[in-house]
Amino acid sequence: MVVDRVDQARGQVELIYRAESRRVLATLIRLLGGFDLAEEALHEAFAAALGQWPREGVPSNPRAWLVSVGRFRGIDALRRRRRFEDAVLGPHASSHWPPPPAADPDAVADDHLRLLFTCCRPELPLDSQIAMTLREVCGLTTEEIARAYLTRASTIAQRIVRAKQKIKDERLPYEVPVLADLPARRTAVLRVIYLVFNEGYSASSGADRVRVGLCDEAIRLARLVAELSPTPEVEGLLALLLLQDARRTSRTSAAGDVVLLIDQDRSLWDRSQIAEGVAWVERALQSGGSGAYTIQAAIAALHAQSPDGPSTDWPQIVGLYEALITLEPSPVARLARAIAVGERDGAAAGLAIVEGLLTEGELIDYLPAHSARGELCRRLGRREEALEAFRRALSLARQEPERRFFMRRLAELEG
Repeated sequence: MVVDRVDQARGQVELIYRAESRRVLATLIRLLGGFDLAEEALHEAFAAALGQWPREGVPSNPRAWLVSVGRFRGIDALRRRRRFEDAVLGPHASSHWPPPPAADPDAVADDHLRLLFTCCRPELPLDSQIAMTLREVCGLTTEEIARAYLTRASTIAQRIVRAKQKIKDERLPYEVPVLADLPARRTAVLRVIYLVFNEGYSASSGADRVRVGLCDEAIRLARLVAELSPTPEVEGLLALLLLQDARRTSRTSAAGDVVLLIDQDRSLWDRSQIAEGVAWVERALQSGGSGAYTIQAAIAALHAQSPDGPSTDWPQIVGLYEALITLEPSPVARLARAIAVGERDGAAAGLAIVEGLLTEGELIDYLPAHSARGELCRRLGRREEALEAFRRALSLARQEPERRFFMRRLAELEG
């Protein structure tokens, strides 16, 4: 029984680490004034939890407990550092004590959002801001960030190293921006929230297709930004996340297998969340919103409001994707348009565009491009080409539900 209780407590510590560690870190950075010290304090707090919770039980508010323990461990470390500096450099040389005062709580009340705005520094290139914030603040791995950027993990790692080095070389302080400075950082913050949601909505790897914690946190942060700075594009982003997340329960079967949009049970879609998302996108459009997030939200709204796949307004969706491509001519947006063209004009028309994109090379290692080619070839009865595409997709899959899906497709075609 004791062993079971210990294992149960350790399992809870692991779950809490996954769900809460970045928010605990954000609060510790505010309280202690820096990344390195806060990260050390975070790890010490979780180590203390592993030691105490199996004996004493999990506290009623684990995050508050971890913040409290981490703060005291951080202050102890600062005191030791001060004593060392006094002994070696003299009593007036200490530069780390006392801890910096907490920032004005009227600026950004939520610690995690506060930290996003703090780390998205205009002094850094936009891609470096986003990469560093995703890695250090949101806990995504370099591989997950690289997938979002369709680039190599080594490239992302270099961006993060250069960003940290610039902060160190130029002695850029940790300071929460005042409200007047938030607009200059908002583009990067919205992109971070969008990419965090995407990783949650379709995980890069692992046993689960959806990382619910990341989706929920991204929506929570988007709500906070919408309250703090209600611009049309912020509202468009919140609408997009709500509308996409509304389909969560229908995107996998009871066994955890992938269910394509065309095959989803639409009665499982969260209608209250769809209604809220549609209201937000309508508000964004009425306010003059025509940015990338608002356009994507309008596309998601058309899907969400269609009673079934055949009833979907594909001509309007193709038009919206064309508007999106004028703003962000990314290969991913062009692939999405190709799939919509395949629904509007027939599989052959869509396939021709998809194959053209693959020939260009930017999507050669992008799993959804090969999956789309496989589905279109399958619909056209082009068996050998479908097999080739699904085999390539399977070789790129790092997520177990996706691997099972492509293995089923291959078995159907080979059988």
